[in-house]
Amino acid sequence: MSSPGTHGQGHADKPGHASRKDEHLDLAMRLNGTDRPNAFDDVSFMHHALPGTFTDSIDISTDVCGAHWQAPFYINAMTGGTQATAAINAHLAEAAADAGVAIACGSVHVALHDPERADGFRVIRRRAPGAFVLANVGPTVSPQEAAQAVEMLQANALQIHLNAAQELVMPEGDRDFTGWSETIAAIAAAVPVPVVVKEVGFGLSRRTIDALTRTGVAAVDVAGAGGTDFIAIENERRPQRDLSYLVGWGQPTALCLLESLAVAEPVSLPVLASGGVRNPLDVVRSLALGACAVGASGHVLRTLVKEGPEALRRELHTWSDHVRTLMTLLGAADVSRLRRTDVLVTGRTAERARLLGVDLTRLAHRSEAYPSTGGPVKGDQPLSPITPAES
Repeated sequence: MSSPGTHGQGHADKPGHASRKDEHLDLAMRLNGTDRPNAFDDVSFMHHALPGTFTDSIDISTDVCGAHWQAPFYINAMTGGTQATAAINAHLAEAAADAGVAIACGSVHVALHDPERADGFRVIRRRAPGAFVLANVGPTVSPQEAAQAVEMLQANALQIHLNAAQELVMPEGDRDFTGWSETIAAIAAAVPVPVVVKEVGFGLSRRTIDALTRTGVAAVDVAGAGGTDFIAIENERRPQRDLSYLVGWGQPTALCLLESLAVAEPVSLPVLASGGVRNPLDVVRSLALGACAVGASGHVLRTLVKEGPEALRRELHTWSDHVRTLMTLLGAADVSRLRRTDVLVTGRTAERARLLGVDLTRLAHRSEAYPSTGGPVKGDQPLSPITPAES
């Protein structure tokens, strides 16, 4: 899931509308109550029975926005701004701090309009003083407001969420999406931290990412379909519920990664992945397709709400252990080596990837370019998923 709760509805967050935060949270839980099948199920690995790895030496850390993360996954944007969502943010932050993972907040627009609601976001930094924290705004705020959001959370980075599909279905949403690229560029130039542009669950196309490279942002999060569907959520809030035929709009995360990274000339921006991430295998699938880190929100939220804070802490530690186990099985001593594993893409995802020009046969034979899939290789550098550099 990309952003359960209230991440993507910031553009319409105006005074008196904070209750929408709680409404979105309730709908996200009700409409997305289980980890459903999605496009990640079309992605599998060739098993090679001589991995040449040792679990205790596997390095699951990764580098994101100039920072070194202990784990290659993070708690992605969800919510904030009301009493109920502030409590959720507090528990999420405590779990992030305990597990050593990064955390993003939901859209802070409501707090920019009503400073009394800022504590529902500031609680993240209080409960996770050493964590890598990402603040969150939309592409309609001014550079000054974006800087306020960063200051509010003492954030290490800033997410700018793109949610045109959600706004159009939202009864009170925006209808004017002109000038977004210019605003993003202005924010990236003004704030003192790296900027990450993300979707809210409909996916970033290769064309969109290429356009974002000209705005000065540090990274993108493809945030594809397959998790929380904000069209479904907003359609529930429409009097006639008349846009249900748009549910499922967009590209799934796996397809976004294939189009942008698993090609002869991958995009130049670092890419994060979120949207429909259900378990550690989805994390490893995303990393193998070229993501530098992977965000989860829906599964995290359900674990917290249904099982409690302690269960969430245990779950995050379990994810780290399982990612390490999977990398051992795949012969990947570190995250960069996952990009040389042999990946098989089938089903509808394969059909759509071929239409986008992805050479899936080469993806299935990547390991043949290397003398070993396991231990260190002399001169080893991070590699593109399909076209590796000389080792």
